[in-house]
Amino acid sequence: MLWIVGGILALCGALTYGEIGVAFPQSGGEYNYLSKLYHPVVGYTSGWVSVTVGFAAPIAAASMALAQYVSKLYPQVNPMILAITVILVITCVHSINLKAGGAFQRIFTVAKVVCVVMFIGFGLFHSPEHVTDFSPGAHAWKDVFSASFAGSLIYVTYAYSGWNAASYISGEIKNVKKNLPRALLIGTLVVMFVYTALNYIFLYSVPVDELKGVVEVGYLSANKIFGPDTGKFMSLVIALLLVSTISAMVLAGPRVMQSMGKDMRGLGFFSKVNKNEVPYVAVMAQSCISIVLVITSSFESLITYVGFTLNLFTFLTVLGIFILRYKHKNVERSYKTFLYPLTPLLFLLIILWILINIMISKPVESFYGLGTIVLGAVAYYLSQNKKDKNEIKISD
Repeated sequence: MLWIVGGILALCGALTYGEIGVAFPQSGGEYNYLSKLYHPVVGYTSGWVSVTVGFAAPIAAASMALAQYVSKLYPQVNPMILAITVILVITCVHSINLKAGGAFQRIFTVAKVVCVVMFIGFGLFHSPEHVTDFSPGAHAWKDVFSASFAGSLIYVTYAYSGWNAASYISGEIKNVKKNLPRALLIGTLVVMFVYTALNYIFLYSVPVDELKGVVEVGYLSANKIFGPDTGKFMSLVIALLLVSTISAMVLAGPRVMQSMGKDMRGLGFFSKVNKNEVPYVAVMAQSCISIVLVITSSFESLITYVGFTLNLFTFLTVLGIFILRYKHKNVERSYKTFLYPLTPLLFLLIILWILINIMISKPVESFYGLGTIVLGAVAYYLSQNKKDKNEIKISD
């Protein structure tokens, strides 16, 4: 149920972002949308979060997970060194040109989907030794509306967080008004189906008690389904497929930095591109932050902190659909949100429920998230004051 609710949430967000993205088709995602819908400081703060941790932290978390899978099979491998090496290699690929980076991303994404579907298929034919019952019990709905369910959703929404990634590179998408809503919708539907089915297999093949507190759950499931020898090989495949996740974030995140660099004089270096129009400075800067997070953070706290912070801005962006309909009536839109206003309202209610519960149950991570946002607002006003002083000097 967690993965179904998370999928519906992502789908509602994707349907809403489609309309906003068509109205404001430039690259930059929330930075672009929130600047136009609210105020530049809101967009800047969103971009600040994306620049500092929004993409860098998921890259760090995915590389840490990859390293844990590999070190489980090969204990002699140093997980931290492996995680850093993976980030550096993928950064080099995406620093060359968009075509090479795009081809790299497509190959690993297709490979990931094929392997995961095969994993699900074999899992369905597996007969577990333990008794598994998925029928809802007497207190099922009480559990769904509990604080612990909301707390668990922060991890699920983090896993789905790529649903809005297409909006960050919309300025580089051909026929953006047609293809952006399509990419958001189809991509989210496919991921929703695959995630739900895969987690069904994890729960079906491995007793819940064995899954508690484990990052490399695919390793446990593969061992149960295929046996120890083949299970080790499948676990290695799962580790390699995390490259696709890392690659997607390395591809999308620097476009936010690039957009901010074009708009903010003090951040102009982020807008620098090579001969292939790749914002190589932004790509390398983001990867450097990711490496620092690999060295300094734990997996669980990283996901909670990032999930809380990012959900705040997706909440504001989806809320912006009402502002768009009211203030920007004349903006040409080839796509409108399906089932408006129910779609954005459902998204807003669920996200608000998650955020409130996280602030109660995880105050430290929530505080860090809010602190990051405050620092972003301060940085914006400092850059504006510096800009105003420069303009005064020029006029004098």
